[in-house]
Amino acid sequence: MENKLIILIVIILGAIAIAQLVRVYELSTKLRKSAEYEVNSRDNNLNARLMFLFMLLFFGSVIYLFVNYGWTGRGEAASIGGIETDWLLKLNLAIVTAVFFFTNFLLFYFTYKYVKKPGVAAFYYPHNNKLEMIWTVVPAVVLAVIIVLGLKTWNNLTGPSESDAIKVELFSKQFDWTARYAGKDNVLGKFDYKLTTDNNELGLVTTNTIDSSIRIMLESSTGIRSIQKLLNNRDTVLSDSTINVLKTDLSRKERLVRLLSQMKQNHNKKLDATAWDDIIQKDTLYLCKDKEYEFNFRAKDVIHSAYFLHFRAQINTVPGMTTRMKFTPIYTTEEIRKRRNDPNFQYVLMCNKICGGAHYKMKMIVVVKDKASYKKWMTLRQKETFKDKYFPAPVAPVIPVAQVVTNTPMN
Repeated sequence: MENKLIILIVIILGAIAIAQLVRVYELSTKLRKSAEYEVNSRDNNLNARLMFLFMLLFFGSVIYLFVNYGWTGRGEAASIGGIETDWLLKLNLAIVTAVFFFTNFLLFYFTYKYVKKPGVAAFYYPHNNKLEMIWTVVPAVVLAVIIVLGLKTWNNLTGPSESDAIKVELFSKQFDWTARYAGKDNVLGKFDYKLTTDNNELGLVTTNTIDSSIRIMLESSTGIRSIQKLLNNRDTVLSDSTINVLKTDLSRKERLVRLLSQMKQNHNKKLDATAWDDIIQKDTLYLCKDKEYEFNFRAKDVIHSAYFLHFRAQINTVPGMTTRMKFTPIYTTEEIRKRRNDPNFQYVLMCNKICGGAHYKMKMIVVVKDKASYKKWMTLRQKETFKDKYFPAPVAPVIPVAQVVTNTPMN
């Protein structure tokens, strides 16, 4: 309370001091017998010199920041595409910096040079076609070069990958990342959001996952049969609002079961293998040095943004669609620690889109290994595939939907 009172007193005294200074200035103007709007040559020259001095201090501070914090402050790029991206960023920064110093120098220098002088009238110079052409064409050409180079870099990041590139999917949700590596076939299994369950967080499509989802819709504690039983139980008294909620939920789940049944009929069992050997990895993303990766991105809830800071790669992850990009790591984690002289350095995947209250927690450690270490790690992980971890035993076939889905009771 005392601190707040002191702050309030300081603010009040500061306002009074400013008011008094303004009053002193007004009185001094009257003593000089000059109008307030009149500015004498001494004040003009003083302001001109101060403007030039400010320019020197301003430029000096900018140069100081460049020298002490570098061009970007992120360290060297750790991927092949990142090197090209850094080159483009430096080119852009060099152009912007040159324009910054040139235009600001002219601004402050002209203020100093062309200060108002007694007896010298301003020269009226309304138009110059040549000058207009120069400052229209030159910026347009420079911007065109920047745009073309930017599109080229972006196409290199998102273009088709090599045939032997390792396929990895990154699944984003509030507030974590889940990685899915393609198995020995290097083909990621298909997915469908309607198959999302506790045992199938990524919604992978196999005969077992379809049967499991249908069974959950039918037989779980909140499934179709439980709702039908509750609605048909004449010993249970339900309010009209509760009955309407249950009927709406029942109708939705019946539609979902019909869609799942159609999916099962159209599903090719031969495609199960592409999903069964996929590897689900949480917490840490492991990559191999000098190996190209093709990343596919999905989002469960809101828009996120996958940002590989040290690899200079970023792309949004959008619910309802798949985005993709590629890059090739060029330094292992151990190598980059030595290059940065930082034994605790870690590559990291972050979310660069404000996605909710716990957005700050949404990151994933990235570890880059050499080929031998990565092969050893992958060999161990291939013993814990999606099938081994979540569906070690076959799922019993479900009863045909036509036999269990009845008309919604009309209590």
